Amino acid sequence: MTELQAEKRIEELSELIDYHRKKYYLEDAPEISDDAFDALMHELKALEAEFPQFYKSTSPSTRVGGYVAERFEKVNHRVPLKSLNDVFSPEEVKSYLEKCENALGYKPAFAVEYKIDGLSVSLEYENGLFVRGATRGDGMVGEDITENLKTVSSIPLVLNEKVPYLCVRGEVYMPKKSFAALNEKRDENGEAPFANPRNAAAGSLRQLDSRICAQRNLSIFIFNIQKISGGREITSHKESLDYLKDLGFVVSPSYDTFCEFEDIMARINSFGEHRQELSFDIDGAVVKADSYADREVLGELPHVPKWAIAYKYPPEEKTTKLISIEVNVGRTGVITPFAVLEPVKLAGSVVSRATLHNADFIAERDIREGDMVVVRKAGDIIPEILKVDTKFRDIQIPFKMPSCCPSCGEPVTREEGEAAYRCVNSECPAQLSRSLEHFVSRDAMNIDGCGEAQIKALIENGLVKDAADLYTLIPEQIETLERMGKKSAENLVSAIEKSKTAGLARLIHALGIRHVGKQTAAALSKHFGSLDAIMSASVETLSQIDDVGEVVARSICGFFSLDSSRRICEKLKNVGVITENTQSEKKSDKLEGLTFVITGTLPNMKREEAAAIIEENGGKVSGSVSKKTSYLLCGADAGSKLTKAEALGVPVVSLEKLLQMIE
Repeated sequence: MTELQAEKRIEELSELIDYHRKKYYLEDAPEISDDAFDALMHELKALEAEFPQFYKSTSPSTRVGGYVAERFEKVNHRVPLKSLNDVFSPEEVKSYLEKCENALGYKPAFAVEYKIDGLSVSLEYENGLFVRGATRGDGMVGEDITENLKTVSSIPLVLNEKVPYLCVRGEVYMPKKSFAALNEKRDENGEAPFANPRNAAAGSLRQLDSRICAQRNLSIFIFNIQKISGGREITSHKESLDYLKDLGFVVSPSYDTFCEFEDIMARINSFGEHRQELSFDIDGAVVKADSYADREVLGELPHVPKWAIAYKYPPEEKTTKLISIEVNVGRTGVITPFAVLEPVKLAGSVVSRATLHNADFIAERDIREGDMVVVRKAGDIIPEILKVDTKFRDIQIPFKMPSCCPSCGEPVTREEGEAAYRCVNSECPAQLSRSLEHFVSRDAMNIDGCGEAQIKALIENGLVKDAADLYTLIPEQIETLERMGKKSAENLVSAIEKSKTAGLARLIHALGIRHVGKQTAAALSKHFGSLDAIMSASVETLSQIDDVGEVVARSICGFFSLDSSRRICEKLKNVGVITENTQSEKKSDKLEGLTFVITGTLPNMKREEAAAIIEENGGKVSGSVSKKTSYLLCGADAGSKLTKAEALGVPVVSLEKLLQMIE
């Protein structure tokens, strides 16, 4: 390569890497795989080493990674959150170990850990209390995401020891099961799926509304002490993680130490072989010097430490034949296509189906029945089609979404600006089972003993054709069903009868209106007071309510404009389901202006009942303790909320005291 060619290629690579870095870190919308990005960076570094005269201080190779979004406050990291040099072969690992041995004069011990595929963050504590959390950003400046990090249950808000100051670094991730459930729900709602668990975790942590983040079931592994004042004397990485565990952190799951290359590679290979069995996603292994003294000698470069490297695993991909493209009809009527494949073993399991998300996904990749396709597992869990190998294509016909619902035959619609096709017939048989499962669920009408199996049996035996039919059942009809006896039938009917008084908010949520969750349902119930009033409300009126924007308002109006929706609401009223907010009026203002947090097991009362009492008397209920908390309502077996309340001086009251306050 000539100097002119090298200069031009370095410029091209720099622009390309910066573009993809922004897509990955700032927009959480990567367009290429990690493997492809690593290849670009590897090529850039090699060219800069060969032609140093073209190296610039602004080169992407000098940047740790990430950008600071303007919507969050910026945080200057006290200790830079550096990246790691990547290696891709045993030979590179061996070469690195030999360099360390030559620099030290002996074989040091190295800790080998999982390289968790998530979002790197720093957590700061003062006197044992969590005070601030930030993204890595560019390594020097990150984004303040404290409120969102507070929703991650594995992050302790109060440490087991009042360390004067502690800053730790960890990796926030989304468990594989949570990722699968989230994408399934997004598919159901016609939303674009997340590409992988890392992307989902990053997108969740950077939500402006921490309530959204709280629903994503994120977790964290802490892997480093950045800075500490006071606390235990520490001389090694292993000691630091042991200490962090004592303080209450969830640390890297495996951090054994080894001196020999063969042992280190054996552990790296073991991680790779068993990665599909883990509940979290990894993209490699980290090898780091255990001794702090060794780290001092090995030193650091401006953007990476010389005492650690990251071994990156290549993603597993297989080619197989796409036999057919079929569709499913979900609870809300969304029609989701999926691929039926010739079975192929991939990432530890046999894959015969793959998600296709929506018609746009199929069109963008030009996927057709009969194609040979490259398949991988997104996040090592969800099979997806990466691309089509067109050299095997003959005369395959482009796929078209059905114009009529394959279940009920009603026309399929696609709203402007949406990716999803949907059947709007609420009486569609394919939607019935899923809609009933939602109707009886804990957050909806909360009908105990009415699960998936019971609903399936009720439908197959012609006993229910909609949610209102549940309230016409008698024990004699149910006890003849499989796995149902007289007692269980009586209990189920009793639970159904009890649900009639579940309340307007639960009923609204149970109806399964698109975009309407628990919180929105509660806001609607509080504002309108009756189902009839909500059904009659205009888009303009609905849009003015908290938690209801124009998109949600249009969805609500669209739902109640359907004859089938109005018919089911009328049937529910006729069978005795309460459709008015019986708790719309406060009993008193005695708790006006007070905010309560509830923890522990209360005597003879559920937390939900206590929360209702507080709200009925003008108070508010929060999920976390802060300086703004007025009282902590505490029961038996209280946990960290009690500890934090005591540390902040928040008054602690019993249920008995609360009841005295409202007498």
